[in-house]
Amino acid sequence: MPRSAAIVGLAEWKPQRVWPERMFALDAMAALAAETLADAGFEKGEIDGIVTGQVPESPIFAPSAVAEHLGLATCFNEVVDLGGASPAGMIWRAAAAIEVGVCESVLVLCPAVPQPSDPDRDPRKLPNMIYYGGDAWGSAQAQFEIPAGLVAAAPSYAMAAQRYRAQYGLNEEILAKISVHQRENAQANPNAIFHGKRITVEDVLASRYVADPIKLLEIVMPCTGGAAVLVTSAERAKRSPHRPALVTGFGEYLTHKSISGMPDLLSSPIGPAAERAFRMAGATREAVDLASIYDSFTITVLLAIEGAGFCPKGQGQDFIRERDLRHGGDWPLNTHGGQLSFGQPGLAGGLSHFVEAVRQIQGRAGDRQLARCDLAFCNGSGGMLSEQIAVILEGA
Repeated sequence: MPRSAAIVGLAEWKPQRVWPERMFALDAMAALAAETLADAGFEKGEIDGIVTGQVPESPIFAPSAVAEHLGLATCFNEVVDLGGASPAGMIWRAAAAIEVGVCESVLVLCPAVPQPSDPDRDPRKLPNMIYYGGDAWGSAQAQFEIPAGLVAAAPSYAMAAQRYRAQYGLNEEILAKISVHQRENAQANPNAIFHGKRITVEDVLASRYVADPIKLLEIVMPCTGGAAVLVTSAERAKRSPHRPALVTGFGEYLTHKSISGMPDLLSSPIGPAAERAFRMAGATREAVDLASIYDSFTITVLLAIEGAGFCPKGQGQDFIRERDLRHGGDWPLNTHGGQLSFGQPGLAGGLSHFVEAVRQIQGRAGDRQLARCDLAFCNGSGGMLSEQIAVILEGA
């Protein structure tokens, strides 16, 4: 892929368990957009593309509602619905649109703040049941999984972890190390929700089981917040005050929705996605300075490391055991703390992996700044190990 698009500006709100005020998503997008443009040194009139997730105030015609509210005239407009992989999908779509000449500067917007409540909302009816898979009575989830208690994410990921245990053996201390090292990274990130709250391997092992073998301290912390980035042409990126983070490779792959439809519990779609991304970028795994991997659960990280080709299948535990995953270590992973310790403010949690990679490439990561960060491997994961996206970012 020609190096034709780069991330130059960003905005990220400090995650909070309870947002201090209720905001409409459109208002949050406007605030995030203004901060992102100021960070990049761009004017609003230069924006000609919008990519976002679903907009609560506008279930249909979402891009036009965003454009109208922000006062933009745009020629590339996209809604990405890939769960936690959505931010990664937004970024590569924006880069591809710039590459083919559809637009020049695209805002990627991911607000995650509480919405004004609807007093007539019935939690027993759609769309509230959609998250649990009850959106289609003919689906496997609605017919077989939900009645049996297989509801939402934790039990599904636990099934993958149990399968890993059965095939390769599972050392729970290794999975705990992922949580501990990411929590250590969070101590160098004042915006992390667990900043100032260290944990040990013993703490993780002693935390209660949520779905065997997954424990409480191996699961993301849902919270509120918001984030945005600006993707622009490489030519425009030259005048940004910050080092451009070029989008040089990407891949996307999807095989199923429900965990019961996954062809192989130990072969997530990240494999083909990562292979395409590295091939497109002309890069090797050995060249990666930062791994920014989606971490809904510790097992998600283990499967991603193996699936993306950083080590053979079944050897991920040895790979983790032999490496220091902290920002000062030999294989820096999720230096902002990952969603396990930074927090998961909706789609902004997935975007946090890209925000951190851009910060590291631009030399703006503060106390956790890597000595060298020229190439970052970023990943987005959606659903039940379903949608998988890999993106390579490189410093210009």
